[in-house]
Amino acid sequence: MDPERAARLDNIRTPRGRYAKGVQRRNEILAVALEVFAMIGEKGALIKEIADRLGMSQAGVLRYFGSREGLLIWALAERDRLDRERTDREPRTDPISPMAATLRRSGDVAGLVRLYVSMAAASGFPGHPARDFFEVRGDILIALCDGLTALQRAGRIRPGIEPEAIARLALAAADGIQHQWLLDPGVDMGGVIDTIVALVLDVTPLPGAPADEGHDPPPA
Repeated sequence: MDPERAARLDNIRTPRGRYAKGVQRRNEILAVALEVFAMIGEKGALIKEIADRLGMSQAGVLRYFGSREGLLIWALAERDRLDRERTDREPRTDPISPMAATLRRSGDVAGLVRLYVSMAAASGFPGHPARDFFEVRGDILIALCDGLTALQRAGRIRPGIEPEAIARLALAAADGIQHQWLLDPGVDMGGVIDTIVALVLDVTPLPGAPADEGHDPPPA
């Protein structure tokens, strides 16, 4: 990650001034917030629900995040962190397949899917508080491209396909299928990613191809 993007990510995830205190309490709030968001998303009296569960005032909860939107963004960042930790522990053969597993797990937390889809759409407006978070999250594209480029050098990506195009297709599919799933919970979100992998990935390296150089997957 280049220094400018790293600084923006730090600005999103690190409260300033008095908000830098009480890290443990902030993490406790985040843990409860993820539970609440998983049930009801970002709508409704969610701040009240979080505050009631913690025995705090609503203002006391928001003090750790600066604003309601700040809490929502922190919740998404925490979800990404937890997904990344779980993905790192799972076996993988390519950088895209872990996205399928993450999306399937998301079926158990409809509210978080709703929160992500809502915030992703809102971030398209200049000046929206979530815009920096989603722009910095674009580093997922870079990680995917790196992993897919390594596979292409190993002869495992079908020839004539640009790794960046595959990466963008996978990310667009992951975002779009979450919205479709909210409309029809019968949709297999992970299946869409599995299909992309099947279409572009050769399981067996081509004759004479160099060994797979390995890669780390991004969070989905």
